[in-house]
Amino acid sequence: MPVEITDSNYKEVVLNSELPVLVDFWAEWCGPCRMIAPSVEQLSEEYEGKAIVGKVDIDNNQEVARKFQIRNIPTILFFKNGSVIDKVVGAAPKRKIENKLKKIL
Repeated sequence: MPVEITDSNYKEVVLNSELPVLVDFWAEWCGPCRMIAPSVEQLSEEYEGKAIVGKVDIDNNQEVARKFQIRNIPTILFFKNGSVIDKVVGAAPKRKIENKLKKIL
């Protein structure tokens, strides 16, 4: 299950992680976000112990969304050592998301 990332735990979960981190920025009302949710869920299970897979609800955590200038959702950011390495904007197939995650492992 993906980790819930909030304005208050973002630094601890994402920036201080020794593992690569995939962060899905989403909202409840977003149709494309719901489309990719099963893929994000699967990746969180498949990469457990190898990467952190988390989700940021942009309606409830605007500080983090603003920090990364998230204007379109879904947006997935890939972090390594606290820095953004790559991103995917829009409803992408699981294979595309997974390939980007594999590159930062």
